[in-house]
Formats: sequence, structure tokens, C-alpha cells
Amino acid sequence: MRQYGRDRNWPFAEGGGTTILVVTLLLAAAISLWLLWPNGGTGIFLLLTAGLWLLVLYFFRDPNRDVVNDPGLVIGPGDGEIVEISRERESRYLNADIIRISMFLSITDVHVQRVPLGGTVKVVDHQAGKFLQAFKPEASDVNEYIGMVVESEYGTVLVKQIAGILARRCVNYAKPGDIVTTGQRFGLIRFSSRIDLFLPANAEILASVGTKVYGGITPIARIAQTNQ
Repeated sequence: MRQYGRDRNWPFAEGGGTTILVVTLLLAAAISLWLLWPNGGTGIFLLLTAGLWLLVLYFFRDPNRDVVNDPGLVIGPGDGEIVEISRERESRYLNADIIRISMFLSITDVHVQRVPLGGTVKVVDHQAGKFLQAFKPEASDVNEYIGMVVESEYGTVLVKQIAGILARRCVNYAKPGDIVTTGQRFGLIRFSSRIDLFLPANAEILASVGTKVYGGITPIARIAQTNQ
């Protein structure tokens, strides 16, 4: 897999290029129309198109970050706010008691996802489903999502990119067998959405409900190294 976690000169998210190209061509057409036929109608169309272009650029922004990479430290898998922390049983991928940390991404957050803890990708699984509001607890189970399992020397973690009412497409670039590093970019969710992070039950949680999380930067938890 390409090293999406490295600093990039292109300031926009991988996977957003087609959308950016389309709205840029639309803006170019609007400018051409206004230059050829300058009137109120073409002027309004130009202003609306320019606004859409700026919104798309803002949404697909992908800033480089100084990733926090300490042994056993789990960092934020993306930008958003923690809305729930719970202990439960995860039976689909991990078959273990876990701690689930749910984050809600608003439309203004950076929507690029980063690996919370480096290791080997074991599973990347796309599941079709509903498009409930992403902040609802049941969205984790019934909404469309992509689940990624990463196995590390500190334990196995699961990250779910969950679609919502506006987020109709999740993208994950990883493949089973990939070696990923903490903070490495691995995916993108288009528009408002949710990320669920499933950690081993012995993880020491460093964040709380209401914490504003920044992908690659904010410490979420610490896990002691497992015996080999």
C-alpha cells in the first residue's frame, strides 16, 4: 500500500480528485459564460459555482500533521468529537470484550482517516446497510460501514468508518497483509459521518466523552505490550 501517512505536497484528500476536477471544470464553464454573456443570470451562476468550488476544496482538505507515535499509544483515527465510550462484546471481527469509542464527524471536520495504532492489516470488510443519522448509537451496527482490523504487538484494534445521512460513501485504501504505521492515512468518509474505534478491554483510556479529537495527534488510549 502507498504510504498515505507521509507528508504530501498535494493539500487535498486522496480520493477527492475527481470531485475537485468536476467542480473546477464547472467553475471554468461559469467564468466563460460570464465573460461571453455578462448579465445577472450568468453572474449569479458564477457566484454559486465559485461558492460550491470553495466548499469542495474546504471539505477535501488534508493537512499534514506531526503524528504522535509513542509505543502502545493509540491516537485519534480522524477528526471529530467523542460522543460515546462503552464496554461491550464485539463478536463479528474480534470475538472479545472491548472498549468502543465512538466519534462523530461534523461537516466542517477533516474527513481523512488515520491508523490509530500501527501493525498488520488483517481484515478490510465493506458492509452494506442503512443511512441513519451517524450520532445514533445503533448506527454502528446497522449503517453501511467499512471495518478494518489491525493486529499489533499491543493487541488487535478495529476501526469502523460508518456512513450517515450525508455520508454515502466510505473509502479505505488498505488491503489485508499491509503493514501500516500509526498516523498513516488509510481512508476517507465523504461528508458528515462517524468513526468507531474498538480497543482491547485492558486499554487505559486517555480521552472522554466530549473530547475534540484530531487525527494523528490526539491521544486516545494506551495499551500495554502483549506477551509474545
